[in-house]
Amino acid sequence: MRLPPHILVVNGIKVRRPVFLVGAPHSGADLLARALKRSPGFHVTMGRSSVAHVVYAFARKPSIAATSGAVRVMRDALAESWQVLPRSCGDCAESCREAGGVTGTGPCVSASEVTRFGDGSPDLLYSVPVLLQAFPDARFVQLIRDGRDAVAGMLGDPACLAWFKPAMSSETSDFPNPFLGVNKDEHLERWKSMPAAGKSALRWRSAVRLSAELRRTLPDPQLLTLRYEDLIQKPPQSVARLSEFLETRVSKVVLYDTAVPKVGAWRTRLRQTDVELVEKVAREELRRLGYLKS
Repeated sequence: MRLPPHILVVNGIKVRRPVFLVGAPHSGADLLARALKRSPGFHVTMGRSSVAHVVYAFARKPSIAATSGAVRVMRDALAESWQVLPRSCGDCAESCREAGGVTGTGPCVSASEVTRFGDGSPDLLYSVPVLLQAFPDARFVQLIRDGRDAVAGMLGDPACLAWFKPAMSSETSDFPNPFLGVNKDEHLERWKSMPAAGKSALRWRSAVRLSAELRRTLPDPQLLTLRYEDLIQKPPQSVARLSEFLETRVSKVVLYDTAVPKVGAWRTRLRQTDVELVEKVAREELRRLGYLKS
């Protein structure tokens, strides 16, 4: 049941049609966040601690997100994250500071120029139901990427690998658990013994299934699905779709950055045994999305 409309006000600005960028880890949500941060009127945050704590609490224990106070907690976390204060960027993740071109403590935007808010924090996908209740007029952009490339990115990311440590699963009691990609309690011991590539593939597979559910339930005016491959190989067309969806001009400069991960990088970054494991774990989704031939 949706709560009565609630208009959040941040820095004297009404938060209307906020934009949330979601997808599996290393699927390109951070890249789009960087693009929006350079777009006129947007204030986009990425991984602020106030939001990250809430997102991972909901992700690891989905039952928390179903409690009566979840919506208020999420709104308050985002309100804190979106505050434009003299030293606000000092609390930002390094990736967010770098994307905003911040060299000191900030802020990265001028409050007087902000007309729209957004967030591209990692693993925001698992908070979508709460975000929908908190912001019924929100716009969601979800990214889909070849699972093998996503896994290659995860294996090179210490922050992602940290979630695979045995101690991190000790507090997980909710099943099915989309964050880990584990459906049943009895599967947890098998998950603990899997190589990191297999655990990464489970996370990607679960995230893709959540994305498919979003596609089935959210109307077109509220959800746009983009492929990472199109962003990299067809920047003008992809940004044109995004600009039309958000009804604003979106910068595409960051998409031409030579440091942006290439399409098909898994061919040189993954060992053959890891490729085989990923294709075994996520075969159905890789085929359905056209990344693996039948």
